Amino acid sequence: MALRGLSSCVSFVLRQSHSPRLEVLCSAVKFNCFTCRIEARRYLLSEDVVRLDDFQKKKLAVARQLSGSKEHFFNALNKKMETNQLILKDELKLLLLLCQSPEDMVMARKAIYRYHEENGNMIFGEFRFGPLFMRLCYELGLADLAFTTLTDKRLKGFFPDCTSFNLAIDLLFSKGQFEGVLELIREMKAQGVAFNKDTFTLAFATCYKLNTPKSYQICLALLEEGQTKVSFIPRHAYCIAVAFALKQDDVERAKSIYSQIMNTDSRLCQNLRVLLLAMAGSIKDAISVLTTALLSDSLVFVKKPDFCQEVVDVLKKRSEDGPWKMQVEHLVNQLQQAGQVNPERLDHLLYRTPTGKRKLFSFLHEGNRRTSSQRTLRPLLSE
Repeated sequence: MALRGLSSCVSFVLRQSHSPRLEVLCSAVKFNCFTCRIEARRYLLSEDVVRLDDFQKKKLAVARQLSGSKEHFFNALNKKMETNQLILKDELKLLLLLCQSPEDMVMARKAIYRYHEENGNMIFGEFRFGPLFMRLCYELGLADLAFTTLTDKRLKGFFPDCTSFNLAIDLLFSKGQFEGVLELIREMKAQGVAFNKDTFTLAFATCYKLNTPKSYQICLALLEEGQTKVSFIPRHAYCIAVAFALKQDDVERAKSIYSQIMNTDSRLCQNLRVLLLAMAGSIKDAISVLTTALLSDSLVFVKKPDFCQEVVDVLKKRSEDGPWKMQVEHLVNQLQQAGQVNPERLDHLLYRTPTGKRKLFSFLHEGNRRTSSQRTLRPLLSE
């Protein structure tokens, strides 16, 4: 959906202008977005957090309104830096929105150094450059640049928001650079940048991916710290922590974490519940959960609860040589016949990208759209 939206935006801009410079920019933006979607696929941040679509549209709008060429602007700004002239906020903002390549980003970071050196002790106001720079890194797949920029001591204080770190962390995570993610987590704590719900999800997911005793202790420490400081830890993060505890054979800890999830009606929670009960030896309770799912009286168009094959396999294995073996096998066969057992791995549920709220809100407000033109007062034609 996002890529189609960008493509239509590119087509619209090209129809409105025949500038060769703008056509090159539009094609570059379109290509960069496509490669970002393929090579740096997101796992854990929703579209309303990453906001690549809005970012791309903003870049196209700025390129269209720019007087003169991008090269002229870059050269003029470079001369200002060479002659130690003051870099203005709007100049840096425009520079970032005109970046199209890794080479442009070198210039952008150079300008950021200068700007931060000149304004490090000043309040930047409501506008934050960090998310803008990190979305550029995200768009171009520059995980290493994002990491080195955030950990650069000369830029301490330039990224005071968790959004900048979350974008970089998600980018590193999608490229498998998990140790780098932990380093950014430590950098956030060192700089006093508060975690939000996405930070906890990203941190727990990274620890789970590393799957070491050390990363497990980091996960538990962050969980305890978040609960102590009354931070909002989302259900998704709790689920990852439960799965991680089970992966480390810490069933009692998994029970404790699972008990803190307020709403366990989700598909992921139900899978974790059966897995937890199976590993705890509570086969009878696991059977009860599966039976309830099988006999669910959901409406025809509402999908019934289903369970991952690996979850029911664990239950079958744990029930071997026990009094519940035959009942478990029969129940699993019934679930398979009803289409309530799927081959999807539990990890796929853990790392499913959330849908976010923006599309939901736009759907809710669909009925509030204008039916007449504000200019002519005539009825709008239906699409």
